[in-house]
Amino acid sequence: MRSPVADHYARGDLIAAIREGLARIGKTEATVTAEDLAPVDEFHIGGSAATADLAQQLGLSPNDRVLDIGCGLGGPARHIAARHGCLVTGIDLTRDYIAAGNELSEWLQLRDRVSLQHGNALSLPFASGSFSAAYMLHVGMNIADKSALFAEVGRVLRAQARFAIYDVMRTRHGALSYPLPWARTPDANAVTSPGHYRDALSTAGFEVLSDRQRLDVALEYFARQRAQVAAGPAPLGVHTLMGARRPEMVRNMSEAISDGRIAPIEIIARKL
Repeated sequence: MRSPVADHYARGDLIAAIREGLARIGKTEATVTAEDLAPVDEFHIGGSAATADLAQQLGLSPNDRVLDIGCGLGGPARHIAARHGCLVTGIDLTRDYIAAGNELSEWLQLRDRVSLQHGNALSLPFASGSFSAAYMLHVGMNIADKSALFAEVGRVLRAQARFAIYDVMRTRHGALSYPLPWARTPDANAVTSPGHYRDALSTAGFEVLSDRQRLDVALEYFARQRAQVAAGPAPLGVHTLMGARRPEMVRNMSEAISDGRIAPIEIIARKL
């Protein structure tokens, strides 16, 4: 069955588009680095710096088996596997992302530590207690049933495992303008409040250890993006994934964040 979420993100020529962007900076799949790919495969607010910050709070070691929920192209999974030495399994609804992401892992010689597969976060294809940590970055905005999501994440985590969330959440009432990077129309938007997340986590058997608003990260990130656009189009970036849709989507999101209707929020929880 086709998924509207997967259709929203789908792009069949990703590897060709990425190769084209790399050629513009004089790189090939044989010489590419994780830093070269970060503008396109770390496509959440704050990029790779936000990934590093979130991963640090999971307290990872090489013995960990980590689940990346909504892994996209796998940039965060590769970042975490390379930096912390652990095994990372990613799952995503968008087949185009999985196919491209596994090829990118080959380029960076990380297929032995990073495995990306197609699947649904509400029905994870893993045995109970398979993972010692989990995270998701900008995923909950597409999943309305947070209680079902967190119950399923809790099922595949071991007792005392940490779960890190970095999502855009509701911080004030007010209409949102569409399209947004994660939703073309209001019916596809599952953004909700941090309180809703905390309640759903508690119901699913998690203890919330910390939460913090990352508005500062967002404002700094958008300022860098604007400066980059003013300097000329980048070889790789969110536009590689979204094409002509990108400017309007990013503008609507950044305006809503700037005036306080939404914000990126980080929550660290532990399975009881």
